[in-house]
Amino acid sequence: MAVKPVSLRKMEEKAKNIYEAVVVMSKRARQINQERFEEQVIEESEELEMDVLDELPDIKPEDYEEKEKVTTKALNEFLEGEVNWRVLEDTEED
Repeated sequence: MAVKPVSLRKMEEKAKNIYEAVVVMSKRARQINQERFEEQVIEESEELEMDVLDELPDIKPEDYEEKEKVTTKALNEFLEGEVNWRVLEDTEED
């Protein structure tokens, strides 16, 4: 995958400041990563019900599925306006 430059102006259009944009994209990337992990765990648990002495199946390189990186996906979703967020106000309790 080639590295592509990202316009900071586009990010500033979507958020109040660049730091807010980075935080939003990083949290979205973590969500995507968690979703992928959960899907993988579910698939593996459905495929395999192993005993203690069973051998692990060989994974062939031809079966490898290349996915878009979570940070790239989060960045693209942010720039396309697919990510919604809100800023929680700090409340002081006495």
